[in-house]
Amino acid sequence: MTTETNSVLNTVKEAFAPVTEAFTKLQNMEVPEAARDFVKKQAETAKVRAADIHAGSEKVTAAIETAVAGSVSEAAKISRNIQQALFQDAEAFFAGIDKLASAKSLSEAAQIQSDMVRARGEVLVSRAKATTEYLGKLVTEGAKTAQDNFSKVYSKTA
Repeated sequence: MTTETNSVLNTVKEAFAPVTEAFTKLQNMEVPEAARDFVKKQAETAKVRAADIHAGSEKVTAAIETAVAGSVSEAAKISRNIQQALFQDAEAFFAGIDKLASAKSLSEAAQIQSDMVRARGEVLVSRAKATTEYLGKLVTEGAKTAQDNFSKVYSKTA
């Protein structure tokens, strides 16, 4: 039985001998220099393109970061201004209460109340005007910054 197994194995080896020989030659075959140069050039080109894409994405990220940082800074400034306005309003309210408490007659109290309402109205108009100007400036600067950042990114990635 061992002889028969060896005989079958030898027959299979002989049948596949040309294939085995072709694989051996293929493994030892030299790759032409032109093909190696082509692969090297393509790899170098791909490497340069990958670096360019990376640099472009860094620029986009920096532009977004700049825009977001500016927005966060402006949001903090707005929050501080709102807090300051609320504090000033509270101070004005308590100062008005003090004045009203010191009134010696009903007509004096009415005059103090009228003056307080007029003063608060002037403060509100002044704040509304300042807020409108500030928001207009903020929108204009934000749009200009975004446009500048994206034009820089686009011009360097194109």
